[in-house]
Amino acid sequence: MIRRIENAASVILIGLLAVLPLVLKFLQGVCRIQVPGSDSAVVHFMFLFSCTAGLITWRDDRHLSLASLTERLPEKMHRPVDIAKTVATCCILTSLFIDSLCQLVNPAQFTTAFWGMGTRVYFAFLPLCYFGIILMTAFRRKNGGAALAGIVLGLVISMGPFTGILYYLSGLENLPRLYSLNDAWIAFSHAAVWPLVIMLIVFAFLGVPLFLVLAGIAYIAFSQGGGYVDVIPLETYRILTDRSIAAIPLFTIAGYILAQSSAGQRYVALFKSLFAPFRGGAVAAAVIVTTFFSTFTGISGVTILALGPLLSVVLTGSGYSKDNAESLVTASGAIGMLFPPSAAIIMYATVNYFSVNVFDLFKGALIPGCIMALSMIAIGIVMDRQTVRPRFSLRETGTAVIHCIPELLLPVFICLFYFKGVFDLFEVAAFAVVYAFCLSTFIRRDFTLKKSYSVVADSVPVSGGVLFILGAASGISYFMLDANIPALLTDFITGYVSSPYVFLLLMNLVLLAAGCLMDMFSAILIVSPLLLPIAESFGISAVRAAVIFLMNLSIGFLTPPVGMDLFISSYTFGKPLSRVIKGILPFLAVQFIVLLLVTYVPWFTSVLQ
Repeated sequence: MIRRIENAASVILIGLLAVLPLVLKFLQGVCRIQVPGSDSAVVHFMFLFSCTAGLITWRDDRHLSLASLTERLPEKMHRPVDIAKTVATCCILTSLFIDSLCQLVNPAQFTTAFWGMGTRVYFAFLPLCYFGIILMTAFRRKNGGAALAGIVLGLVISMGPFTGILYYLSGLENLPRLYSLNDAWIAFSHAAVWPLVIMLIVFAFLGVPLFLVLAGIAYIAFSQGGGYVDVIPLETYRILTDRSIAAIPLFTIAGYILAQSSAGQRYVALFKSLFAPFRGGAVAAAVIVTTFFSTFTGISGVTILALGPLLSVVLTGSGYSKDNAESLVTASGAIGMLFPPSAAIIMYATVNYFSVNVFDLFKGALIPGCIMALSMIAIGIVMDRQTVRPRFSLRETGTAVIHCIPELLLPVFICLFYFKGVFDLFEVAAFAVVYAFCLSTFIRRDFTLKKSYSVVADSVPVSGGVLFILGAASGISYFMLDANIPALLTDFITGYVSSPYVFLLLMNLVLLAAGCLMDMFSAILIVSPLLLPIAESFGISAVRAAVIFLMNLSIGFLTPPVGMDLFISSYTFGKPLSRVIKGILPFLAVQFIVLLLVTYVPWFTSVLQ
């Protein structure tokens, strides 16, 4: 029953987020009827969706994490490791719950209202979300004692916000024992900051969700600096009510709907009819389709999971070996993050909005994205050993084009509406969801209404994991900016490196490592504010640095031994990781060459500016 209520709430919120912006646009833009508080209402509905999606993602055990090393440990180590993970999980969740509850009862926070309801009511869903996850963790696992120990430990390290709750609710302020506990935690976190951070990183490799690892690191960072942990829930609230960020889950949901419908088959049929008669034509079709879908979903893994088997069949049917076909699909999965309306570009421009805007970044990444896609097609042409190919049929191609017109119009409408200024980024994302839903349900009839409901509900964990990582990583990002770490790092590096060419090489190495070890969104939030000022100090433009950054992340997903797409490919195609890595190496080598070309030739990122 609870599961059904959660799913229904999430689907209703998605419907509101997709329809309400378009209705408001019509009322205000066409009917000239102003709706006070409409912008605030929309982003707070997104905040409600974020909290609901976080609960559902935890319920379904689909929060993003690094590959777990637990299974590689000796059998006798599994139980102790599981206990330690439960303690750490409940400790971090409890500290987040108390911290956010403190801000909820703070009368100085959330004093505004819209449509007759205060923003405090909406923020209340964040501590409720954390509390719900704590309950699920405590009752789902067999480690009830470990969960209780984690909750107690979380309470101990949260004495600062806990005493704040007591003060705001009851006026209590003479609590020397509780104050001494808080002082002891601050002193301990200051002395043991690095061992604690390293411990959390180890937990990340043991399978603890990334949002908890990032939130835990943020909590330690603020604690050792004086205990100003109240910033963490406020930053989470700030970024999850950002209008540009709100576009990311909507594009993800639109892409997910399309991936589950017949759109993929129609695109494959179209591009196969266009290119199959030529050498490497099937590869061109596969690369274009994977690029298109990863552009919308924002996560290359979704494209590999949803379309990998279909595209593999198309390629093997065109004469490619099974290994080469699967490697090509895997290698092409992340190229779409370089094309509009890429969630990665939106996120990067939002985080670094003082330095670069999303429109310039879309233009700057376009040519490098095309080169990357063409390079994958070129490898496919080299690998094409087929001697017999179908003849080009104008009739067949025309039929495929006619059958694919509605699917082809979606990217056209998105680019036209956004770049012409008809819709802002959030509104065009809402349009994409409505279009994808109506196309798959009412025009193509791929889904019944009941099935459409299930597909939309299934898409929630995909976006929920991303949103919670954004909320957690924003705390670390704020800490680094507040501590002036970018300026300190700039001074340090410029003191030892004088050549921009050497710096660019070092930057590529650092970013490849970040792409391997971090998800895309947390890397953008945490690493980009550090590297961008340094790049600008070497005379590297913000757009050029951003494109290099994003290309490194896309390649990092494929870089052994822990690139995320390698594990997704292993799961999708059912073959050992070592075999996936062996097959991906030629494609990875070519992508490295393209990366160096874009890195050292600024023309590619500046010609369209």
